[in-house]
Amino acid sequence: MTISEPNYIHVHRAIQDFKSARQKAVLRELLAHFTGESTELLPFDEVRQKLRAQIGPRKVLKEIPIDSIIGSVNRYQDFTRGFLPGRNVDENRWTYVDAANQGLEGLPPIEAYQIGGAYFVSDGNHRISVAKQSGATEIQGYVTEVHSRVPLTPDIQPEELIRKSEYAQFLEDTNIDRLRPQADLSVTACGGHGRLQEHIAVHRYYMGIEQQHEIQPYEAVVDWYDKVYLPVASIIRERGLLVDFPNRSEADMYLWLAEHRAALEEECRMQIEVGYAAGDLVDRYSHRLDRVFSRIGHRITNAIKPQKRETTPALEAPTPSAGSDDHGQHLFRETLVPINGHQDGWFALQQALTIAQREQSTLHGLYILDQGAVEDAANTQKIQTDFLHRCKDAGVSCDFLVVTGDITRSICDAAVKHDLVVANLSYPPEDAWLARLGSGIPNLIRRCPRPLLLTPQAVSPIHHILLAYDGSLKAREAIYLAAYLTKQWEIPLHVISIGDPSNLEVIQDEVKGYLESHNIGAEYISANKDQNISTILESLEKFDVDLLLIGGYGRNPLIDIVQGSEIDELLRQSHIPILISH
Repeated sequence: MTISEPNYIHVHRAIQDFKSARQKAVLRELLAHFTGESTELLPFDEVRQKLRAQIGPRKVLKEIPIDSIIGSVNRYQDFTRGFLPGRNVDENRWTYVDAANQGLEGLPPIEAYQIGGAYFVSDGNHRISVAKQSGATEIQGYVTEVHSRVPLTPDIQPEELIRKSEYAQFLEDTNIDRLRPQADLSVTACGGHGRLQEHIAVHRYYMGIEQQHEIQPYEAVVDWYDKVYLPVASIIRERGLLVDFPNRSEADMYLWLAEHRAALEEECRMQIEVGYAAGDLVDRYSHRLDRVFSRIGHRITNAIKPQKRETTPALEAPTPSAGSDDHGQHLFRETLVPINGHQDGWFALQQALTIAQREQSTLHGLYILDQGAVEDAANTQKIQTDFLHRCKDAGVSCDFLVVTGDITRSICDAAVKHDLVVANLSYPPEDAWLARLGSGIPNLIRRCPRPLLLTPQAVSPIHHILLAYDGSLKAREAIYLAAYLTKQWEIPLHVISIGDPSNLEVIQDEVKGYLESHNIGAEYISANKDQNISTILESLEKFDVDLLLIGGYGRNPLIDIVQGSEIDELLRQSHIPILISH
C-alpha cells in the first residue's frame, strides 16, 4: 500500500479523529459487558476451517459495504467489530492513514475475502477504520470469493460459528443440500444437527429391516427428508408454529416437536398424533399474548385442584377388546368413558353403550385414582368387573384402564387416542364466579382434544338432535358432527342459528348451505344472540329433542370465569346430554 505524505492540518484533524474513535471503542466495549454482544472481529482462518470453505481463484474489484466486514486475516484483535481502534492500535499509523484519506488522492483499495454476505479484510484494516470514522458506508476493495455450503451473514456472532461449523459437518456427512437443494435444515442451538443425524441413522436402521438389505447413506437421507421431515414441516407451517415461536427455525421446531411428542407418548403410554402434539406444544409454550392469557386462565381454573400426577397403571392386565376390527365408516370407533365407581357415575357408561351399539365401537373404561390416597384394591377390582359385565350384557367390546392422578388431565391425556369422550355431569358449573373458578367441567371442555358428550342423571336414546350454531370456529365442527349423526343414524335435526340481527341470515345460510350440499334436511330456527339460551331450552321441550349439539368455548378462560359462559348455563339447565365439539 502506498499513501502520499499528509500535510500538517490533516494530521492535526486526524489526531482528533483517533481520540474520538478510541472513546467510542471504550464505550462500545463497556456496553458489550451489559448486552453480552461480542465486539471482536472474527478470525478468517478459523471461520474458513469451521465452514470447510474453499478459496476461489481470482480477485474482483468492487464496492464493499463496510458494515458487512466482520473479520480480519491477521489484525482481528486490534479493532472492534465496528472497526474502532483498540488499545493496541498504533496511534501514529492510524492518524497517518486518516490524514492521507483527507487529501486529494484518498486511499487505495483494500483486499478482502467474501464468504456469503460477509467480508474479511486481508490488507487494509486501518483504511477501513478510518473510512468508518469518516462516515463512509462503502469502501473499494479487491475481493476473493470463498465458497461455503453454509451461508454466512454480517450479523453472525462468534458463538454462532459453532453452529455453523456443525451445519457444515452435517452437510458434508449427508449431502442433503445437493440431494435436496431446497432443504434448509439450519438450527439455532448447538447440537441440533447431531440430533438430526441421529434421526436419519434410526430411519436408515428401520429402512434396512423393512427392505431386508443394506441401505446406502444417501438413500436414508432422501427417504427421511421426504417421508419424515417434510410431513412434519408441513404441519409446522399449517399450524403457524413459526409465528408462535419466531426465534426458532423450522428444523428447530421439527426437533422440539419430535421430543415433545415422545414425552407425551411416554406420559400417556399411547401413540400421539403429530398434529395433536403440535397443538399441545403451542398451548403450553407459546409467548403470544393470546396464548399466554389462555394459559393464565387455565392456571386459575386449576388453582383449587392443582395437577398432581403422571399416569401409572394400577392393573397390569386390562381386559382385551373382544369385538371385530371392522368398524366400517363409523365416526366414533373408540369411545372413552371415565368411571367414578359411584351410582350416579354409571349413567355415562349406559349412555356410551347406546352409542357403541349404533357405532359398533369399542368402549374404554378409565378409572382414575387419587395420587397419594389409600385405595381399596378390592373396590377397584369390583368396579372393573361391574364395567366389564355391563358391556358384555350390552354386546359391546371393551377394555378397562386404571390410572393415578388428576381427573381432568388424565381424561384429556387418554382422550387423544379415542374418537369420543362420554363423561358424567353430576355437578354442572355453578353460577357464582368463585364456584366457576374451581369447577372441573369447564376445564375438561377446554382441554379435551376430542368431542365430549356430557350426560346428566338420565340415559337418552338419541332420536332427535338440536344443533345450536353461532358461526364461530368452534361451532363449525359441530355442523360436521350433526351432519354425520343425522345421516348415519337416520334421525331428525333441528338447527338454531344464533347471532346479531345484522348477521343472523348469513349464519343460517352458512349452516343450511353445508347441510343441503350433503342432502341433509333440517328444520331451521333463528334466535337473537340476547335470547339464545331461552330459545334453545324452549326448543328442546317443544320438539322433543334428546341431544343438544354445540361448539366449545370460544372466549378466553379469564372472561368466562368472571362473566360466566352460555355453555355453563346450558349445562346447568339442560336435562338431556350435550355433545360439545372440541
